[in-house]
Amino acid sequence: MKMTYFILTALLVSLGSVILGQEMPNSIQYRKPTSLFNGQNLKGWYTFVQKRGKNIDPKNVFTVVDQQIRISGEEWGCITTKKQYENYRLALEFRWGGKTEGNRIDKARDSGLLLHSTGADGGSSGIWMHSIECQIIEGGTGDILVVGDGSEKFSITASVAKEKQAGSYRYQEGGAPAILNKGRLNWYGRDENWQDVIGFKGKQDIEKPMGEWNHLECIANGNEIIVYLNGVLVNRAREVLPSKGQIQIQAEGAEIYFRNIQLTKQKKSRKN
Repeated sequence: MKMTYFILTALLVSLGSVILGQEMPNSIQYRKPTSLFNGQNLKGWYTFVQKRGKNIDPKNVFTVVDQQIRISGEEWGCITTKKQYENYRLALEFRWGGKTEGNRIDKARDSGLLLHSTGADGGSSGIWMHSIECQIIEGGTGDILVVGDGSEKFSITASVAKEKQAGSYRYQEGGAPAILNKGRLNWYGRDENWQDVIGFKGKQDIEKPMGEWNHLECIANGNEIIVYLNGVLVNRAREVLPSKGQIQIQAEGAEIYFRNIQLTKQKKSRKN
């Protein structure tokens, strides 16, 4: 009787995970993690501020405070890794500060993690490299955006729900395939009534309240990107182009802090 109970429980948990899009990826072997942030300075990164350029940050949009990267959001831009990466697991923690700036002073707090960044600094809107973005925004953290040039060089394929949300596809495992070379793939539980207002909170939101630390993880496995937020699989894209590049963290009008930025490379499979 106990054995039957355990089997049924396991089946229900497995089924629930598939429905919610939380199923685990195939087993991947990784090396030891490497810290991309030493807690003292921005060694290994460079800054880029809109209308200023590379390593020109007179307003100190990007600073290190108490072993955390503080992004003030006062000007738009990013920090960018000096190295390119592929086939990795990137894990970090983030929390929102209280300040918002400029035309986003009363809008949802906004930032982003740009993966597979390639091309010129400021190539997209004069601010970022073209890339594939893991969105960090109140109510929409885990959305995947194609920050491309409109060509097939930047695109993703995903399983999506039948109905769009405000013109954007929504991730649904087992759904119909869709190809995006621009725009947004919403995470599976994004509120259909999402509004761009400060402090927005959706019914299914996994992100913690403002000021608390969130754990964000992006797995770049070949041409696939899988996004976890606080341990829950929230989004997945396949046939991702490009499949490697630099990593950027955005400043978009909101104060935000980052810490424990760890990148773990995959082990190369042995050939017989």
